[in-house]
Amino acid sequence: MKKRIIGLLLAAAVISTALVGCGSSDSGSSTGGSGSADSKDTGDTAASGKVTITNVSYDPTRELYQNYNPIFEEYYKETYGQEVEVVQSHGGSGSQARSVIEGSNADVVTLALAHDITLIEESGLIESDWIKEFDLDSSPYTSTIVFLVRKGNPKKINDWDDLTKDGVEIINPDPKSSGGACWNFLAAWKYALDKNGNDEEKAKDFVRDLYANVTVMDSGARGATTTFVENGQGDVLIAWENEAINSVKEYPDDYEIVTPSISILAQPSVAIVDENADKNGTQEVAKAYLEYLYSDEAQKVIGENGYRPTNEDILNSFSDKFDLNVNLCKIEDFGGWDAAYEKFFDDGAIFDEIYEG
Repeated sequence: MKKRIIGLLLAAAVISTALVGCGSSDSGSSTGGSGSADSKDTGDTAASGKVTITNVSYDPTRELYQNYNPIFEEYYKETYGQEVEVVQSHGGSGSQARSVIEGSNADVVTLALAHDITLIEESGLIESDWIKEFDLDSSPYTSTIVFLVRKGNPKKINDWDDLTKDGVEIINPDPKSSGGACWNFLAAWKYALDKNGNDEEKAKDFVRDLYANVTVMDSGARGATTTFVENGQGDVLIAWENEAINSVKEYPDDYEIVTPSISILAQPSVAIVDENADKNGTQEVAKAYLEYLYSDEAQKVIGENGYRPTNEDILNSFSDKFDLNVNLCKIEDFGGWDAAYEKFFDDGAIFDEIYEG
C-alpha cells in the first residue's frame, strides 16, 4: 500500500499545481516571455498585439514543445504577421485532463492518450468530432514503450518476463494519473496474453507479479524518470521511448535501452479546447498551432526529441534512433480507448483488482 500512497500523493500535488498555476516553474515552462496559464488576459493581448495560447500537455513533452514553440511562433509571424506566445503546462496526462475540466485555461491540449481528451470532450469543453479535426486521428507523432536499465544490464532484463523475477525493482508511473502508465500496462498485458494463449486469468497473474515488483509508482512519467535516473532507485524503468532516449543521451555511460519482444504503438493525441479558444479569441491560432505539427519542419523536431514522426520519410531518416522493427500492438487490439479504460483502469477494474487484491 505504501507504493500506491506515494503515487496518489504525487498525483494530488500535480493536480494542485496545475490548478494553482499552470505556468509556474513546478508545472510548466513558457516560451517567448513571462506568460502563465492562469494569468492570460485577452484584453492585454489585444493591447500588445500579441496572441497568447496555452498548451496543456503531459510530462515527457517538455523538451519537444520547448523546441517546437519557437519555430511555430516564427512561422506564424512570417505567415500571418501576428506575434504569438505559447505558454506550457506539464504533468501526468490524466491529471492534466482533470485540471482542464476543473478550470485550467487551456487553448489546446496535447495529451498522452485519446481517452484523456475524451474526458474533456464529455465535460463540454471540446467538440465531439475532435479526433477527426487533424490528420491520423489527431495524432501528429507516436511513441512506444521500452525498458531503461543501468549500464551493463546487471539484472539481465531482456523482456517482460524478466520484470517478474524475484529481486527486480521496477519504477513505473500510476495508470490512475499517467497516460504513459496506461500504455505500459497494455503492452505488458498483450505480452502476457500472447504468452498464455489468451488466457486472461493467467495474464492477470502475470501482471500481478510484475506490479508486485514496482517499488515506486510516481504520478507521471517524468517523475518516474527522475526517480530512476536522478535519484538512483530501481533496476528498470518502464518508459516512454523518448524518455529513455533522452536519458541515454544525457548519461551515455550510465544507462541503456532494452526493447521488449512486444510493445505498443502509443498515439498521443491533440485537440483544441473549443470553449476556451472561443472565449479567448484564439481558435485560428490554436488550429494553426496543431496543424503545423504535421509540417516537415515540425516533424524533424519531433524526431530530434525522441518521438516518432508520422511522416514515413522523416521517420525513416531517424532509423538510427528508433527500432523500426519492434512488434507493436495497437489500442484497437483492446477495443479502443473507451473499452480499454472501462476494462482495465476504471475504479474496480482489472488494474485495481491485480494491484490492490
